This record gives sequence, C-alpha cells and structure tokens, in this order.
Amino acid sequence: MKNLTLTQRLTLVFVLLLLMCCTISGVLQVRSSTQYSQAVIQRLSANLAKHIAISNPLLSQKGWNNESVNTLFSQLMAVNPSVEVYLLDKQGNIVGNAAPPGRLKRQKVDLSPIHALLTGEKMPIYGDDPRDKNTGKVFSVAPLKVNDEIEGYVYVVLLGENYAVLANSAQANSAIYSALWSMGLVVLFGLVAGIFAFRWVTRPIRRLTQQVVALDSNGIVALQAYANAPLDSNRRDEVSLLQQAFRSMAQRIAEQWQTLSQQDQQRREFIANISHDLRTPLTSLHGYLETLSVKSSSMTETDRQRYLEIALAQSLKVGRLAQELFELARLEYGVVKPQKEAFSLSELVQDVFQKFELATVARQQRLHADIQSGLPLVNADLSMIERVLTNLLDNAIRHTPQGGEIEVHLWPQENKVMVQVNDTGPGIPQELRSGLFIRPSILNNARRHAGGLGLMIVKRILQLHGSDITLVEQAQAGACFRFSVPVY
Repeated sequence: MKNLTLTQRLTLVFVLLLLMCCTISGVLQVRSSTQYSQAVIQRLSANLAKHIAISNPLLSQKGWNNESVNTLFSQLMAVNPSVEVYLLDKQGNIVGNAAPPGRLKRQKVDLSPIHALLTGEKMPIYGDDPRDKNTGKVFSVAPLKVNDEIEGYVYVVLLGENYAVLANSAQANSAIYSALWSMGLVVLFGLVAGIFAFRWVTRPIRRLTQQVVALDSNGIVALQAYANAPLDSNRRDEVSLLQQAFRSMAQRIAEQWQTLSQQDQQRREFIANISHDLRTPLTSLHGYLETLSVKSSSMTETDRQRYLEIALAQSLKVGRLAQELFELARLEYGVVKPQKEAFSLSELVQDVFQKFELATVARQQRLHADIQSGLPLVNADLSMIERVLTNLLDNAIRHTPQGGEIEVHLWPQENKVMVQVNDTGPGIPQELRSGLFIRPSILNNARRHAGGLGLMIVKRILQLHGSDITLVEQAQAGACFRFSVPVY
C-alpha cells in the first residue's frame, strides 16, 4: 500500500466499495426474492390444509380416524413430495405425521404463527418446522372442529425437507456462478472506471506535484516565477484551493527571500558604513598622534596643543560614531524593546531643555517651548522619547547660527500629541531631502548630511512606537521636523 500512487489507491478503494455494495445488494435481493416466492407459494396454497380437512374425515366423535390419516399421508407423499403434513392437537402437539423414523426434531409446534395465518396477517408467515429446530417454513393450516370446537389442526409445511435439499443445491450452484460472474464484471468495470475517473480527478494533483518538483530543482527563480504566474480563480474545488494555498506560500517564501536578500545587502552596507565612517577620523587621529610622536621636540607649545585638541576632537567623533552605530544596530535588530509608560511630554521637554541650557547660552541661542495647555499623558518609552528630543535639539543647536532660535511646539491631535522642532538655521538642502532618513552609505549619494545616523536612530525609535518623523516645508529658513506620540 505504501508504494501505490494516489490513483491506484483510489481505484482499489473504489473496487472494494463496489464489491461490498454488490455483495450486500446480492444478499438483499436473494433474501427479498426468497421471501417473495415463499409469500406467493403461501398465498397459492393457503387453502390446501382446509381442502385436506374437508376431503378427509380425520377427526370424529371418537377421536382420530387412523385409516383416513394413513390414506392421506400416502396420497400426499405420492402426489407432492415437497409438502409435509402433520396433525396437531389443540395445544400444538404433533399427534400424526409421515416422517421417517428419527427425522422428527420437534414434538410440538408453536401456535402463534398458526393463529396469525388464520386471522389473515400479512404473508409470508413462518411457522415451526418439525424436522428442523433452526429454521421456519411457510405453511398452510386448517382447524379441525367437532361440534364447532377446535380439537386439532391440519398443519402443512409447504416447502418440506426434500424441496429444501434440492433447492439449496441448485441455488448454491447458481449463486456461486452468479457471484463469480458479477464479481469479475465489477472488478473489470471498476478498474476501467477507476483508472479513467481517478486519473481525471487526480490530474490537478499530479500537475501540482510536478510543479513542486520543478521548484525544488530550479530554486528561487522558479519559485518567484510560479508565485507571480496567473491563477484560474473561477475554480473552487479542493485541489484548486490547495494550489492557491501553495501559491500563497510560494509568494510568502519569495517575499521572505527578498527580505533576507535585502537584509544581507543591508548587513554588507552596514559593515561598509562602519569601516568608512570610522576610517576617516581614525586616519586623522593616527596622523596627528604620529606627528606629535615624531616632531614633538621641534614643535612649539602652541602647535603641540593645537594638534592635541584636533586629536581629541577626532577621538570624540570616533566615540560618537561608534555609539550611534551600536545604538542603531540594537534598534534595527530588535535587541531593544520599548518599555511604555504614562508620562507628561511637556515636563520631558523642559528636562531636555535644561540639558542644553549651557550650550545655547554659549552660542547665544534661544530655546523656546510652545506648549498648549491641558495636554494629556502620553504612552511611550520615556528614555527613547528623550533620546529623540535630545537628538533633534542637538542637531538644531549645531546647525543654527549664533543668535538663532530653536522652538519646540506641542499640541494635541486626535489620540496623540504632536511634536514639532523648528530652528532658524540654513535648513536642509533640497538635494539631500530625499535621502534624509536613509542610512549614510558609500553605496548612495547621501554621504554626509544634517542629522546623519542620529536621524536614523530617531526614525527607528518612532517606528517602534507606531509613529514616524517628517520634514515639514516652511517659508523661512531652517529645518522643521514633526512627529507624534500616542496618548495614554
């Protein structure tokens, strides 16, 4: 069974079901035919016992007329050997019979079927066979009366022992012959019908199997072609649903493969970014330190201090880049999850302002907060939103000229609080706006622009909160960033 194909299994099951149905149908037909023939015989011979009782004075005032009884048995056995006649008393005991010695198995006959036949119930009615304890036979019966009182019965078994022997032998030969022929025909036509029918039924499955084997052999290119191929949407059978499900799975696999390819490309690009972003400041740092090491004795104190300050600035730049890259990697690969809580965004803005107070005073800049009253609490990660505000304000302070102004505006909108950060700096150049939130890469043209990796960190944090950041167009110079935070 394990090595059979689906078509062969269906054909085998179909043939077995046909054989079972034919067997059950044959048994029911034989049984129905037997009952019908016995009912016909019982109806035709219903008056046989009555005719015997009228034609032969079997019972008199003095009891059974033995001479008439013996004559009756002899005549019936000679005229119709298939019937068997018995004389019963009114309790059903057998008081007269023509059975050979030792053949009688009962000494009493149940009177219930006799009364049922006499009252005209539906035929066939089966009574006890005195020569067989296991089977019932159709019969004819007539009461024997003396002075209108029933004193006994003439009980005639219509299909006696001799008939049963001959009928069973002939029926057995006929049944075996018919069964062999019917089984042979059923198997033949079942196989033919099964082969054609099930090959037609399983053709879509075979086609689907061939497609799966082809996909396994040809790889992702064939999978993508199969996922994008048109599908007959008018069919709604199970095989078509299976094919649609497999096509959907192929589409998901193709999409996941594309995502993996993109992630691999991003990984390669990320490694290239790290090496490129760190190489320049590290090279500069190494150059200045090497110069100090070689020419330290011949340099003036002013030059030596200037070189040290430049080297220190480059080391700070390397540290900041490394920290930003590390933080961005943790955000992008799901290492950090937002721990949301309810807090006041207006209070957080004031706290962030305090961090930049000295820097703005040194640059003679002004920090201004425009906060509408009655702001609801927000539901977000406090440290992440602080990181967003810190990054945006740091960029704004670094790119706003001396005497400029940086403004943070908060207002409610639907189920969120809107945040907008403006500055009076030179703004974002038009050529850099399209790639502003794309990670700086040696593979694209946005090599260095305002925000850099910091804006990528901001964008990723807001995505984790179901939000996003946009660059808002404004008439005056300066950058204007807007994002939202969900309300608690």
